[in-house]
Amino acid sequence: MLPLDISAAANIHSQALLESDPELQAVHKHLTRLDPSGQRFSAVLRDTIDQLLNGEVTGRYDWKTLFKTEKTHAGTLVEINLQREFRFDDGIDMDYSIAGIDVDCKYSQQFGAWMIPPEAVGHLCLLVWADDYTSRWSAGLLRIEEQWLNRGTNRDMKLTVKAEHRNKILWLSHQETLPENVLLHLPATTRDAILSPSSGQKRVNELFRRVQNRRIGRGVVRTVAQQSDYMARVREAQGRARTVLREEGVLIPGHYSSHQHIARALGAQVPRPGELVSFRVAQASPHHGDRPRVDLDGRTWVLADDDDPVEIAPFLPKHTENDKS
Repeated sequence: MLPLDISAAANIHSQALLESDPELQAVHKHLTRLDPSGQRFSAVLRDTIDQLLNGEVTGRYDWKTLFKTEKTHAGTLVEINLQREFRFDDGIDMDYSIAGIDVDCKYSQQFGAWMIPPEAVGHLCLLVWADDYTSRWSAGLLRIEEQWLNRGTNRDMKLTVKAEHRNKILWLSHQETLPENVLLHLPATTRDAILSPSSGQKRVNELFRRVQNRRIGRGVVRTVAQQSDYMARVREAQGRARTVLREEGVLIPGHYSSHQHIARALGAQVPRPGELVSFRVAQASPHHGDRPRVDLDGRTWVLADDDDPVEIAPFLPKHTENDKS
């Protein structure tokens, strides 16, 4: 986050710009209404990075392993995927029409390095940044003024926003948490242990065995499984992760509301849409004190301590496709 004094100054400046620019105000209001928490925006960015990595086919999980052409294509994919998610109309001269106003979209994996085309001068730009290494993202609006830009030296004469004028960006979300690329942030020994089995099913089992009480997105499961039916590797069936790990006392709730209730009741990480979480449970005993607990299969359970004996975990509640948060 920005230091408080810098952030306050930026907020004052952007508020003044908002009040003096009706189009900026209209676009800001529209986007805030569509995604007040930023959750939809962050999910698009997570999915786009995973789409570029294409882990199901390549096994990649690190942005640095992308080809230069793939990194160049990232901005186009972000633009397309945001339009699909929010159903923006096509713009006349810019990428989108939002609240009837032309808005260009620019993405950069390096904060501040948005490449602004000369034809965007005078228009509103949606500036987007995401960094898998820090698990942070930002999105803001800026009316492009020529005096706020560095002169372009590349062949297409694209420009960048001068550092001293970034305080004029009206942030929709700034330095927010990007859903984690879990594989990227694991210790190398843990990651190697997960990825070393030759079987996709065994790799998925190892993922949920070793990475507990941590949100795991579908992109991670896809990369580990390297199979088109990757989510089937998790489901309750012989040899699948939920069945195998239940014998070890481990539950793997998903984003269904009944599953979220269990995670929340136990004080565990709660999976969000498109996520799963694993954790080991034990039957509640006096030594567990007053820690959070939940009733399942006629018994009371808590999150297990390391020294709790392994016991078969209860079944997760049955759910339907309509049982979603």
